[in-house]
Amino acid sequence: MTRDPADLTAADYLDGAREMTAADRPFLAHLLAEEAARRTIDPATAAGIRATFPDPALSREETD
Repeated sequence: MTRDPADLTAADYLDGAREMTAADRPFLAHLLAEEAARRTIDPATAAGIRATFPDPALSREETD
């Protein structure tokens, strides 16, 4: 594991996002995916990453 976050790649952040999704941590998954998208040069790929890991605050449903 790297000690310097600047050494992490978009793929590293995507791996983390997938791990957080598997751990049922959607907000953390979204944050990691957003960083992966930011580090991605291709706009279409970045848009795909954002679509795969949407902001859970926008899709959360309130329950009683």
